[in-house]
Amino acid sequence: MQIRPRRSVLYMPGSHPRALQKAQQLAADSLIFDMEDAVAPAAKVQAREIITSAIQLGDYGTREIVVRVNALDTEWGEGDLKAMARSGAHAICLPKVETAAEVAEALAILDKAQAPGSLYLWVMAETPRGVLNIQEVCGASTRIAVLMMGTSDLSKELRLRNRDDRLGLVASLNLCVLAARAHNLDIIDGVQLDLNNEQAYQHSCEQGRDLGFDGKSVIHPKQIAYANQMFSPSATDIEWAHKVLVAWQQAEQAGEALVLLDGRLIENLHVDEAKRTLAIAAAIAER
Repeated sequence: MQIRPRRSVLYMPGSHPRALQKAQQLAADSLIFDMEDAVAPAAKVQAREIITSAIQLGDYGTREIVVRVNALDTEWGEGDLKAMARSGAHAICLPKVETAAEVAEALAILDKAQAPGSLYLWVMAETPRGVLNIQEVCGASTRIAVLMMGTSDLSKELRLRNRDDRLGLVASLNLCVLAARAHNLDIIDGVQLDLNNEQAYQHSCEQGRDLGFDGKSVIHPKQIAYANQMFSPSATDIEWAHKVLVAWQQAEQAGEALVLLDGRLIENLHVDEAKRTLAIAAAIAER
């Protein structure tokens, strides 16, 4: 799969046509049209029609469109998958995934509904069992593109106190990053629900970046800009990446196996990192 920026992933209520329309003007890299937590039970069936219409009639440019369906063990899950199979979405987000069998079941429903092969899955880790089985879940199918953290539900299940440093979540976050990287998936950090606590939100973005996440789930447009900033290569990162590639190229031409750049030893792994940094920067610039 090509490198795709997913710095900010905005949840939008799937039952609100005006909200979905407004999303066409927002700077989020990815949009999740939500049929699960953001939609009342009485509106869930109608949300299928609203979302399908928004995707097919709207102009979302280069934004990635993802639909979060209800879990398969609910009365709406299977119907959601059938309705979204050919909606035009780029991906389907499966909530509260705990086993590879759940992934296989969802894919079987999508395939029977003649979903295109380009329709990817995003899977959510938001229960203790899901986190403990995350290696199995991430390896369940090559159709999985992204692992999403559902930190709110996970915090509830773990009976954690609300702390700005997210101490009780760190082990789960680390484990999920390991699983995502083992299967070459992008991984998106969970939401910050307190919109008035800007310091906690900024800390969680910085912490997520330093833990290895590719982006941040957001619930309000005002959270988008900081996520985009934190999960973009900085000007310093880009400059260093260029210097690494130039130095490595010069060393190869000179037949040297080692490169010392500004006092730092450069190896193949640093060249790979530099190439990825520049590829991400280029993909962001294209947006």
